[in-house]
Amino acid sequence: MAKETRVVSQFPSKSQGQGENFDHQKQVTSSGTSDNEKKENMNKEEPKGIAAFPGWYADESWPGEAHIYKMEKIIFQGKSEYQELLVFESSRHGKVAILDGYIQLTESDEFAYQEMLTHLALCSIPDSKKVLLVGGGDGGILREISRHSSVEHIDICEIDKMVIDVYKKFFPDIAVGYEDPRVHVHISDGIAFIHSAPEGTYDAIILDAFQPMGPIAEVLADNCFLESVAKALRPGGVLSAPADSLWHKNFVIADTIANCKKIFKGSVNYAWTTVPTYARHSLFNIIFTFLNSNTPL
Repeated sequence: MAKETRVVSQFPSKSQGQGENFDHQKQVTSSGTSDNEKKENMNKEEPKGIAAFPGWYADESWPGEAHIYKMEKIIFQGKSEYQELLVFESSRHGKVAILDGYIQLTESDEFAYQEMLTHLALCSIPDSKKVLLVGGGDGGILREISRHSSVEHIDICEIDKMVIDVYKKFFPDIAVGYEDPRVHVHISDGIAFIHSAPEGTYDAIILDAFQPMGPIAEVLADNCFLESVAKALRPGGVLSAPADSLWHKNFVIADTIANCKKIFKGSVNYAWTTVPTYARHSLFNIIFTFLNSNTPL
């Protein structure tokens, strides 16, 4: 899933550290701290916030701003060979997942992101039969793809099995997509998987594993990679991928669309929806949809 917000600090209280693999060394308190100690703490890697709020979790929304969640309980904290995953129960948004310091989703509004990436693409072309999802290990996009009766085969390429296992255990209503018999799971690197896909394999490809297209994009700014995606699509196929916010001062929509049209010879469309969790986008989550066809969205 697109990952817009950056964790600046996490401050669970002792009573909240009841979940699996919880690191008690990350507990922080603010009482009885002198001015000199506060200055010293600001220079330390943990915590990165100016003040500590026991029982709260803060992520950076914009420079100088943070979105803070009240943590009721740490449910899971673990690290694989690829990344670190934290799951906690919040007071208002249900369970929250944080991957490598970036907020992934909350139970309260994850559907808005999953539906936007999925249905704009699949409803823009007739009779999608074979779909590839890169990333999306939580299973929410799989859940949405499964709603399309025309789809006969769904490949998901997720690099980290830990992510899949954690979502299946703690977010069963989101990971329900894995139960669809049309789903085929590949634990593999998404870039390599797309490069190896035979030409014209898929009717639709949904990317949910990389930084959104915009100033901080790496993979989605690589024309060679996007050319591989276009090659893996059949004529008239569709690509759906996240993009950055129109409020980002360094993000120029027209330039990005123009660049993508050099690769995707059909239509290129920019769309948005609201996902309150992604505060960095002022409550907006931005989605790009690329159509490798001659029919506009």
